[in-house]
This record gives sequence, C-alpha cells and structure tokens, in this order.
Amino acid sequence: MENKPPIALGVLVSGNGSNLQAIIDRIETGALNARVACVISNNPDAYALKRAARHNIPVVIHENSRFSSRKEYDAALVQILQDQGVELVVLAGFMRILSEVMVSAFPNAILNIHPALLPAFPGLHAQKQALDYGVRYTGCTVHIVDCGTDTGPIILQAVVPVDQDDTEQSLSERIQREEHRTFPEAIRLFSEGRITVEGRRVHILP
Repeated sequence: MENKPPIALGVLVSGNGSNLQAIIDRIETGALNARVACVISNNPDAYALKRAARHNIPVVIHENSRFSSRKEYDAALVQILQDQGVELVVLAGFMRILSEVMVSAFPNAILNIHPALLPAFPGLHAQKQALDYGVRYTGCTVHIVDCGTDTGPIILQAVVPVDQDDTEQSLSERIQREEHRTFPEAIRLFSEGRITVEGRRVHILP
C-alpha cells in the first residue's frame, strides 16, 4: 500500500473549510495517501481558499453567476477537475446540488459529509432540525453523491449524543469533531480500493 501513488482529490468548498483542513492535516501527517490537486469554490470569499493557499494548493473560483444553468455550470466544473487529473471529488461544505452531468462524470467517486445521521434531517440546518425534533442522538454521515439531496449510498456514520442544554452551535461543534475524523477515514477507504457499491449498499472490504 505504501508504494501506491497518492489519490488526486478535487475538493469543492463554499465556506470555512474546516473539513478541507482536516483532510490536509491527515495527508501531511502521512495518515492519508492522497494529495489535494485543486480546491474549487463557487464563493470567492470562502475562507477555505485561504486554507488552501497556506498549503500551496491550486485554487479555482467557479462562480454560479457566469452560467445560465446548473448543467452548464457542472460541465465546466467537470472540465476543471479532469484537467487537474482528479480521481475523487470531495464536497467539503459545497453549497450546491450537483446535476447528472457531474455525477455521471465521476460515478461513485464523489463524497459528501452531512451533519446528521441520514436519512434523517437532509438538507440545510440539519443540527437545528435535530434539536427541533427532539432526538437523543444525531451525528454525521459520509455518503456517495447522487443527483438527490443527501440521498446517496452511505459509507460511514458517527453518532453524537444530544445534550439537554445543547444549542445549535454547541451541537454543531461536537458533530464537526466527528466529521473531521470520519471524512478523511472514508477518503482513505476509497483510496485503498476498499469500497464497493451494490445498489444502496456500500461494502467495505477488509
């Protein structure tokens, strides 16, 4: 496994980029055999871009306003990723739903992290959804991306208890700690060829 070349990641971001940082940190410690080939953002003010620049990772600003449709945007996005030799696309807080143009270009090779135990609480504000519903446990999910909203096959999940005095912020912080552990682990499994998909079931090979 040590002789295998690092897998080339294309990381898509829209905001702070803490999951991007967790991935970079894991790569730099040698725990993840990968390299971030590029970081792409639809938000030119995303702090994640500064994180990438600190580690000399190429960045691309790919704004929505330049394109008349989601498919047109995604076709250009696919070209950028392919030009960079990306093998695995990682959505680290990318606030767009991908079309079939993107999904078909990287079949079973787009991963997303969601701050809930899917299929519960998909979409935005998952932590608030969990608190409003009154669940005792929530967490995070790494899944393969399809054309739905947080509907793809599940790779890994981590459970986070909900405390009685939790706020959206306090719960988000504890979930995020699990995200930073779980997302790089899922990328590692993919990079080692240990993930197979049959329908909705993801099998992790020993």
